[in-house]
Amino acid sequence: MERGLRWLGGAILLAAALVVVGGATLAPHEMGEQFRDHLYAPPMSVRVVDADGWHRPFVHPLLLEDRVTRRFRVDTTRRVPLVWWSGGKLVRMEGAGPLLLLGADGLGRDVFTRLVLGARASLGVAGVAVIGALVIGILVGATAGYTGGATDEVLMRLAEFVLVLPAIYVVLALRAALPLVLPSAAVFGLMAGLLALVGWPPVARGVRAIVASERRRDYAVAAASIGVRPVRLMLRHLLPATSGFLAVQVTLLLPAFILAEATLSFVGLGFAEPTASWGTMLREAGNVRAIAEFPWLLSPAAAIVLVVLGLNLLSQTGRFAAFKASSTPV
Repeated sequence: MERGLRWLGGAILLAAALVVVGGATLAPHEMGEQFRDHLYAPPMSVRVVDADGWHRPFVHPLLLEDRVTRRFRVDTTRRVPLVWWSGGKLVRMEGAGPLLLLGADGLGRDVFTRLVLGARASLGVAGVAVIGALVIGILVGATAGYTGGATDEVLMRLAEFVLVLPAIYVVLALRAALPLVLPSAAVFGLMAGLLALVGWPPVARGVRAIVASERRRDYAVAAASIGVRPVRLMLRHLLPATSGFLAVQVTLLLPAFILAEATLSFVGLGFAEPTASWGTMLREAGNVRAIAEFPWLLSPAAAIVLVVLGLNLLSQTGRFAAFKASSTPV
């Protein structure tokens, strides 16, 4: 059972990585491409069989019956085959019609395309922020654990001060104090930097505890006694002992940063239109009426849940869970 859960978590994360890397190929349309006759169009079903028997994969096109009420009808009299590996896209409809696997939003944009391309922004920010938090945490924790004394006290009190702050409110306040209208690249770097600045203390405390313990072991004392330089001792002997702890921290920080990016974009402090991220897509789904009438707009929430579930399945099984239980910082 445990092994199956671990494989499931790994498969989810692998799928997310493939979406990030191959998003431009997987998305059948461009991010901002609009289809004026398909505002809030429902998802299309890919079929291989109909009343006439079996066929290669196809869809039935959507016909707009009422523009005011946004009522669509599936035209079951027509079969539109899917074209594979054409024009740099994995799949598209034969002809000029839109392929709406997850329906369309209020501007007639393909939700599946924006979901796939938005994964780069949401998961990219979270991934860079995790790297930043790890780098800061390792530097601070290793310095504190190795040197001890006053340096250790100052650095750990700083970490505790940041740790007790309500992180999401601090990030919201800092982001709100900066210019709201920025290029997408600047927003990406800004959000990743802010998240890294509030996410490093748990890493630093854990690294500090492990380094302080390891440097008193016989192998570290022997290495120092024969003249091994502190930097070499740290890189070759002490920091490798923190690898398991750091792996656990990744599984804890990444979901938190994914949710933080979604929150920032949802309240208008993250990516701005037409750039897609899971948070900007959920902003439109924040309307209760929209959720009731067009539930496919919640697909970014489902994507977030799946990625977080995958990370949790990895962190709660096997060696991750064992290390997590035995490596609480002191």
